[in-house]
Amino acid sequence: MPRRSAGILLYRRDPGLQVLLGHMGGPFWAHKDDGAWSIPKGEHGDDEDALAAARREFEEELGSPVPAATLTPLGELRAGSKVLTVWAGEGDLDADAVVSGTFALEWPPRSGRVQEFPEIDRAGWFAVEEARAKLVKGQVPYLDRLLALLDG
Repeated sequence: MPRRSAGILLYRRDPGLQVLLGHMGGPFWAHKDDGAWSIPKGEHGDDEDALAAARREFEEELGSPVPAATLTPLGELRAGSKVLTVWAGEGDLDADAVVSGTFALEWPPRSGRVQEFPEIDRAGWFAVEEARAKLVKGQVPYLDRLLALLDG
């Protein structure tokens, strides 16, 4: 059974269409930019509603509830070893005010020292074409799904 993850792709139309992404926290991603950003998302169990999990994870990773009145499903994709379900919502959020939750990691490896790292160390708004380069590869198809939704 694959692990399941759910997230919310927030977008705004002024100035121009932009999406909100989070730069993944922790030492592995610290010096990476392209391919190191993500849709705010997180894992959930089979017994948890995916949309409720997406809302929870958005708030945990960005420190703010989802500022979108309506969320529209963008469907599921297999991203690596996970099945990711994403919703799109139009809203605005101050990316500079993001306060992320943290996770514990033994760092450096095999050191016995556990450190806390932010789940997302920063957030930013990106035009769709720039977001294609920033996002981890498995999430890029959600940009096309968002464009199709908005064109439809």
